[in-house]
Amino acid sequence: MTSISTNCQANPASASSASSSAAGLANMQNIKAALLSVPGTPSGINGSGTPIKRTHTPLDHKIPNVSGYTDTVFAGKAEQAAKVQQLLKAKGFIPPDLVDAEVAWFYQNLGIDDTYFALESVDTVGDHVMALFGAKMLAYTKHSSSLDIDLEKETDDGSSAVFIHSSQAGRSRAEGEGPQWERRIDEKWLNKSDVGASHSSSKALPAPSEGRFGAFRLETYRSAGSVSAQSKQQLRCYFLTKCTFATPAPAPGTPDYGDIRKVSDNAFLAKASENTLAMYQDVMDEVLRRQGPVIEMFEVEGTREHRVVIGYRMGTTTNFFSAFSDLYHFYGLFSSRKYVEHFSNGVTIISAYLNPLPTHAGGTKYPPIEHSIHQIIKEASLIYVLPDNPFFQPAGLITGAAAGHAVQEATYAYVGWLFAQHFCNRLGQAYQSLRNALDETDAQQAAILNEIKTRFREETFTRQSIQEVINSHPDLIRLLYVHFANIHYPGGAGDDELVPTLSYQRLVKEEVLSDQQMYDRIRKAASNTHEAQVLEALLFFNKAVLKTNFYTPTKVALSFRLDPGFLPEVEYPTKPYGIVFVVGSEFRGFHVRFRDVARGGIRIVRSRNRENYSINQRMLFDENYALASTQHLKNKEIPEGGAKGTILPTLDANPRLCFEKYVDAILDLLIKGETPGVKEEIVDLLGTDEILFLGPDEGTADCMDWGAEHARERGAPWWKSFTTGKTAATLGGVPHDVWGMTSLSIRQYVIGIYRMLGLKEEDVTKVQTGGPDGDLGSNEILLSRDRTVAIIDGSGVLYDPSGLDRAELVRLAKARLMIVHFDTAKLGPGGYRVLVEDKDVRLPSGEVVPDGLSFRNTAHLVFKADMFVPCGGRPEAINISNVSKLFDADGKCHFKYIVEGANLFITRQARLELEKRGVILYPDASANKGGVTSSSLEVLCGLSLTDEEYIDNMLFKDGKPTNFYLGYVRDIQTIIAQNAAQEFDAIWREHQKSGKPRSVISTELSTTLNNLSQELEATDLFNNKELRNAVMAQVFPQTLIKKVGLEALLDRVPRTYLQSAFAAFVAASFVYQNGPGASHVAFYNHLTKLSAAAASAQEGPAPPNGSAARN
Repeated sequence: MTSISTNCQANPASASSASSSAAGLANMQNIKAALLSVPGTPSGINGSGTPIKRTHTPLDHKIPNVSGYTDTVFAGKAEQAAKVQQLLKAKGFIPPDLVDAEVAWFYQNLGIDDTYFALESVDTVGDHVMALFGAKMLAYTKHSSSLDIDLEKETDDGSSAVFIHSSQAGRSRAEGEGPQWERRIDEKWLNKSDVGASHSSSKALPAPSEGRFGAFRLETYRSAGSVSAQSKQQLRCYFLTKCTFATPAPAPGTPDYGDIRKVSDNAFLAKASENTLAMYQDVMDEVLRRQGPVIEMFEVEGTREHRVVIGYRMGTTTNFFSAFSDLYHFYGLFSSRKYVEHFSNGVTIISAYLNPLPTHAGGTKYPPIEHSIHQIIKEASLIYVLPDNPFFQPAGLITGAAAGHAVQEATYAYVGWLFAQHFCNRLGQAYQSLRNALDETDAQQAAILNEIKTRFREETFTRQSIQEVINSHPDLIRLLYVHFANIHYPGGAGDDELVPTLSYQRLVKEEVLSDQQMYDRIRKAASNTHEAQVLEALLFFNKAVLKTNFYTPTKVALSFRLDPGFLPEVEYPTKPYGIVFVVGSEFRGFHVRFRDVARGGIRIVRSRNRENYSINQRMLFDENYALASTQHLKNKEIPEGGAKGTILPTLDANPRLCFEKYVDAILDLLIKGETPGVKEEIVDLLGTDEILFLGPDEGTADCMDWGAEHARERGAPWWKSFTTGKTAATLGGVPHDVWGMTSLSIRQYVIGIYRMLGLKEEDVTKVQTGGPDGDLGSNEILLSRDRTVAIIDGSGVLYDPSGLDRAELVRLAKARLMIVHFDTAKLGPGGYRVLVEDKDVRLPSGEVVPDGLSFRNTAHLVFKADMFVPCGGRPEAINISNVSKLFDADGKCHFKYIVEGANLFITRQARLELEKRGVILYPDASANKGGVTSSSLEVLCGLSLTDEEYIDNMLFKDGKPTNFYLGYVRDIQTIIAQNAAQEFDAIWREHQKSGKPRSVISTELSTTLNNLSQELEATDLFNNKELRNAVMAQVFPQTLIKKVGLEALLDRVPRTYLQSAFAAFVAASFVYQNGPGASHVAFYNHLTKLSAAAASAQEGPAPPNGSAARN
């Protein structure tokens, strides 16, 4: 009989942390009230239970023709002008008889706002008058009517800055025509503005620190007069001042946190009108209630001027101020004044006063402002999502073939650019022919093939070459966009009441080509095969998109649900069920799943430097596909198929913010939009509702709470199950590290080897990657009793040939500390520690390690021991190119046994080579499946309990877990250990019987089990009530059945989930008992036994009093 080893003891350090985090809860009734609030209607600002006090009524979208800010009146203006005259006459640079006229022009005719004169000294104004005069003289000598004026001043303490430059209305300055002032202001001040995470509305902002940058408000005005009588140019003035907020700033959750009068800069409060305060309060309320920008437009009565007000969470976009200017310039508008206001609760609000250009300006015919303003409102969210889109340029910046893309077309081009980078067929038929000719089971030939594959991927289609193709064919890009928009542009009864965007006007005018016509047009226009493949990739993209949030009025990132049929079989032999492609300004990401009901972790892929980022960028989808495929093999015993998500932030991006945008964009595809102007219904070619279940992975362990809470705020009825790995105390999660869930599975394979070979664990030597700070590494230390000789983690390498001091390792594991904290006094003779930052370290053997980082990265190929358990490390750390380093000169491997705890640590070819040389190896898909089982049962609990039951039973009381929670955790641990032991025995038996490599048997078991499970789902076996109830009584944890009752559970849990769970259990019990090659007769006999047992058994425990019973 198989021995099952379980452990219901939590990691003491983690349990203590969970307890202490729960101790600070106010009271459970407040939590319950918040969690039970109506989905989609948050109980207060940012999760607070206290609603904002409203002191005004919602504003009409017509406002009086008065300034929203109090005009600055500088009482000393005339006196200052006189002093400037005296100064300039004394300096003598301007002819004395011209000084008075020049100063009068500067003070009276230019129309510069009094704010400038109030802020600047006589000397500074005098310098600026001289600069203006000098520009006139230079233009005169060049016989030019254009004056180039660029004046700037920054205070020494960095608290304010002033910029003045000559400006042509409606035109962004091109490169080479002087400083890009607005981009510079974005990059140097506005992008960096922060108020600290402790008072911010965004959890993604960096933590506050001493000497942080602070926040800056901006006022900018266009002068009323021209710079000279001969020129129509005006001056543009920018005034930046550091914000001064009330101290202390209102904290999140307090009534004052959303009160604009309590969170504003003092200068703003002094200047803003009551109407502006009321208008901004409305915008602030909406910003705090949801993700993404809030965009409002107001018509100014009696004029053609329109005021656009945009609010968003500080730090959630970059370069938006300058990009927004490019947007309204594109549509023939200019601004008379603009303001950027920051608030101490992390809200940013931009206000722009927009006017139409004169009809003769630049000779370009623009649409009426009534049309343009609606285009701007519709497309501002695309600018917010992609402010640095290289395919969108304002009028005057570019000319020729690449010019003229409207915002939507440019956004489409950007997304197509990224798509082509990942999915142009970079291998092709030549690679397939070579693959067919070579023997991949031969290590040398497999290494050659792998090298060729890598080289093809690196060199065939580069980011730059793809961009050049897109820029070279603007007409084709427009046609491809029309092809895309013809399908996904939303229609509705109200469309005729709105003015369509320029992109839509083109959509109406352009001929919509069929797929074949589009393909023929591409083939005719492309000058070579390379160009054709890039452009065809965009056509494949169009055909693959099943639904998208592209036309959703407000969004934080773009998301596309793709049909995976476009994937080439040579590179992706198993077709996924679905792909989601997510694009943000500072990240890109994917989500891949292999079944409709699927679950998997979301991984943030971090890059150390630009070179590493380029590699990650190129390999992102392939890594995602491989992770999801491995997850699918691991998920064979649970209802959910395999899935995985990856997020690749840019080097300077905030990873937490990228995760939040990624999740919100995916929710746009899962939740039906029903709020006009905010979240509207999208075109859905899939036609069925979908649910994704997300879990923690590298870089996202602390994001799962936010994911569940955000799904609830977005109105998702399945919010409790949307994420796993949530905080136990406050959201009822079952953290893997605290309860050792993944390690319990790994341990069954380790002790299984010991049991089969009659080994005593205390005598076994072991090498481990992944240190005592990690989930797997810490629990492997706490659960084992072997003699560990080496540990490799993020901080470096620790080695002792006599065995590392176990008491010291346990201390680090309980405290979750890296080996950098190991007491080296406890190392024996020959022991050492080399940290990644170390240089030129001499080891006890006399060997000198020149670089600690390089040594750490290859140390797993150096050490020798009986057992190797990878519990951490990057994918493909052992591959066909380096596996030979694990063998001595006489062909003996450094390790006798390997249990692959870390995902994808060893490649398939390397595993085969190791096993061919006699290593007993159990791969990741079998060994570390405990975590997925735990997460699956966490999902099941969320689907099974009502909101109130969930809060009463899964959330901690007084900082301690409930009896139900502890019982449920014990059930999960038992199921994990049983499943792992059954699979270990099945693989061992099959290897003894067939001699096949264990890694191959593992894959065959998983594939057979998954295929059988899918086939069973398609049958009507689930409708057999006796069989169904007998099976589901074993599927549901007993603690859950005792609490709810089997019949109630069958009523509550979605039928598709129940069918998947039923099929997975029947398939697993059959395959583990009979092996992957069992006959149909064997399955018939197995099913007969199950049916007979069901017929003689009761239908399951009776429901407790009050539970609903099935009719």
